[in-house]
Amino acid sequence: MDFGYSARTQALREAVMAFMDEHVFPNEARYWAELEANTQAGKRWTPLPVIEELKPKARAAGLWNLFLPDSSLGAGLTNQEYAPLAELMGRVLWSSEVFNCSAPDTGNMEVLVRYGTPEQQERWLKPLLAGEIRSGFAMTEPAVASSDATNIEASITRDGEDYVLNGRKWWTSGAGDPRCKVLIFMGKTDPDAPRHSQQSMILVPMDTPGIRIVRPLTVMGYDDAPHGHMEIEFDQVRVPAANLLLGEGRGFEIAQGRLGPGRIHHCMRLIGLAERALGLMCQRALSRTAFGRTIAQQTVTQERIAEARCMIEQARLLTLKAAWMMDVAGNKTAKAEIAMIKVVAPQMACQVIDWAMQVHGGAGLCQDFPLAYYYAQARTLRFADGPDEVHRNAIAKLELGKHAPR
Repeated sequence: MDFGYSARTQALREAVMAFMDEHVFPNEARYWAELEANTQAGKRWTPLPVIEELKPKARAAGLWNLFLPDSSLGAGLTNQEYAPLAELMGRVLWSSEVFNCSAPDTGNMEVLVRYGTPEQQERWLKPLLAGEIRSGFAMTEPAVASSDATNIEASITRDGEDYVLNGRKWWTSGAGDPRCKVLIFMGKTDPDAPRHSQQSMILVPMDTPGIRIVRPLTVMGYDDAPHGHMEIEFDQVRVPAANLLLGEGRGFEIAQGRLGPGRIHHCMRLIGLAERALGLMCQRALSRTAFGRTIAQQTVTQERIAEARCMIEQARLLTLKAAWMMDVAGNKTAKAEIAMIKVVAPQMACQVIDWAMQVHGGAGLCQDFPLAYYYAQARTLRFADGPDEVHRNAIAKLELGKHAPR
């Protein structure tokens, strides 16, 4: 395994760093100011001008769709090559959208690239790649433990040349954005089929009659407007049969193809977020004095800074190993490594951010610093794309399998 940067990766990394320094970091205050202004004007669920102004600049700089390994549509980077770029974007939570590299659009675009028909790609993939629209992913349900996706109860019923959808979904991220024009919906087409062949996925335009947004869900008090995480009711929602992805009973197959890259992208960004938190922690510790010494001189602070550096490096190396394995052996072979980073990276980020908040004192809890928001986002990722417990079970089963009697 060689985790050194290729010449192309190094050039892109320098370009992303320069873009972040010139356009993203200087606009962090403007982002929050625009969001507050929208709130005061009763337009909270409205796209922010700062992001829309930066998108053309990122595209002109050649920093667009970097996540997509298909070289005809994206940058043609491997997972290992994309990892350090995603890490840089992760230092500011909203910056990945500027580069058209934000979830859930990235996963949905990968689904359409891999499994979409030419007609589906023409209608939905092209405008997503261009950043003209956004999308959502409707999988999790409030009525069942969705950590076991076979519990999903929403129905997809064939009726002539259409499918009719019924059910209630939640945590449909991105559906609060008025630019969200399509959802990928997972439901059961055949409840009597084998357990992992009951589900299918279908494309659902957001303006289809019968779709009702019930409410935005908050994440530890944050509503993440204008992106949002919506609870949505589907009542007799009728869509053409041609909107079905891949075929009936292929939902789990699509989910596995989608969630592997999505999980590693989250972990890449979390490493960047932890780096940002550690940087803020060090700056604060050096600038504040308590009991006659700077906070940086307190032994407990030094221990935490050292431990944070170790944890970040460990998580980064494990993430790079998983990315390398996905590239050389495929997602299925790398399933243990993907599961491990999905456990390790969010817990690492939560701990590092927590220590950074502690060094900031009361300021770490308020809007003067981004740490509380960082923590909420990192904590959420111990659930998103599968809770820790599911990934730990998968890791344990693979480990036990190595020692089982033959």
